[in-house]
Amino acid sequence: MLDEPRLRRILKIGTAVVSELDHEAVLRAVLEEARELTGARYAALGVLDAEDHELERFITSGASPEMRQAIGDLPRGRGVLGVLITHPVPLRLDDVGDHPRSFGFPVGHPPMRSFLGVPVIIRGQPWGNLYLTDKDGGQAFDDSDEEAIVLLAAWAAIAIDNARAYQREQERRIELEQAVQGLEATTAIARALGGETDLDRILELIAKRARALIDARSVLILLRDGDELVVRSMAGALPGAITGMRLPVDGSFGGEVLRSGRPERSSDVGARLRFGLARRIDARAALFVPLVFHGRALGVLEVFDRHDDEDFSEADERLLLGFAASAATAVATAQSAAHKALRRSLQSSERERQRWARELHDETLQQLAGLKLLLALARRDGQIDRAMAAMTTAIAQLDMSIGDLRRLITDLRPAALDDLGLEPALEGLVERAAHTAGLQITLDVTLSGTRPPAEVEDAAYRIVQEALTNVMKHAAASRVDIEVREAEGLLELSVTDDGTGFAPGRASDGFGLLGIRERVELLAGQLELKPAERGGTVIRVQLPTAATNALDLTG
Repeated sequence: MLDEPRLRRILKIGTAVVSELDHEAVLRAVLEEARELTGARYAALGVLDAEDHELERFITSGASPEMRQAIGDLPRGRGVLGVLITHPVPLRLDDVGDHPRSFGFPVGHPPMRSFLGVPVIIRGQPWGNLYLTDKDGGQAFDDSDEEAIVLLAAWAAIAIDNARAYQREQERRIELEQAVQGLEATTAIARALGGETDLDRILELIAKRARALIDARSVLILLRDGDELVVRSMAGALPGAITGMRLPVDGSFGGEVLRSGRPERSSDVGARLRFGLARRIDARAALFVPLVFHGRALGVLEVFDRHDDEDFSEADERLLLGFAASAATAVATAQSAAHKALRRSLQSSERERQRWARELHDETLQQLAGLKLLLALARRDGQIDRAMAAMTTAIAQLDMSIGDLRRLITDLRPAALDDLGLEPALEGLVERAAHTAGLQITLDVTLSGTRPPAEVEDAAYRIVQEALTNVMKHAAASRVDIEVREAEGLLELSVTDDGTGFAPGRASDGFGLLGIRERVELLAGQLELKPAERGGTVIRVQLPTAATNALDLTG
């Protein structure tokens, strides 16, 4: 029967361990208190495995580090210890060696005689066992000792259950925080990129966000180019000479990740980073994640060394893997946009070449061929009067051909645009178009004292030029009004004709708008095409005259 002082002590111990939320601290406290309550020299807690067949952990108290080293492998729950596993009820022995299930002790194990074992039951299920051996003075454990340890085991079960619940809650909270971090990083990329399609800016943002996401010292982004990986962007403490480096896919750590499509972690970067990078990256731990879009491996996101010098964890891997999925989407979108822009540019250049070829063939070459025939006939005829007349005609045709060539050269690049600016260049364009097509054209230009950037001037000139070409070819118009205004960082222009107009739903690049759309998109401008109030068509364009950067790279 427990005496009152011991009972009070157990209640005090129980209150203390139940309030402890650190799982390991609870286990250590239970062992120390069990020894104090019973006078045992040694105490141990055996934790059952998931199948309740053997011990997966064995925690001791009372044995020195040298003693534990001499004992060697810790028990797995056979012999006398196994009795409590198969029959989870208290077991008390005066001499553990006399039990029929005793296997004896291994070499290096201290001698032990008296034994007390009590199961720890959590929510009706065995969780482990509390073992005590060698009571002070060589005595045997008595009924009071057993009753005290049974009570302590009950308190321990409650404390362990509370600590495990708290630990699970903390793990869920950390997982939730990591999921929120990943969502915030993904959202930040989507918000910052918006309509951005510049691949280098996108990669810079991804590298900076990835580094902040898992608190890494440095980040590299490598994109696939044939059989090689190319270092395209980086963030953190890395030598600038790394940018642009090429590594073979075969045989490199990044190449292994690219081919497998699975993330890899390493705590020995020098042994894994081959083909030159290991000499340039002073890092210990690494986490490599593939950038995959619709099953297509685009490249690898590589992060090195946490700021707390810990190895990268499974949680870091999961977090970066989710982030990499969104990053790969942004990279694939930018690459697709770049390919489309290149294709449109090539198509536009080809159309320009076709137009020049037609004009040279249909006008200049035919004029020169006619001139050659005229002079050849005059030479064979031998008549002075006819030869003089032929030369007069030839001079007129040469003047016409020279004029056509000058017009073509001016269309390619008017000298006035470079030397005098946008307004004089537009005046020359309007004069030539009015003369060629017989149109009534008005031009109203209001510019600030400072010339817009050259690319803006060039785009504005080409847009008006292409709009006039569209009017002359398709609109059957008699009048065109052109307005150009510069104000508040924008160059605004409109071209309005009184022609046949168009059906808004059918306006397309085939209507001659592809070149205009391309120029507006390249300068992040705005294009509006609509019917005019009194018939005809209005083309309105806004072009920013100052460089803008839609990316937030500070986060």
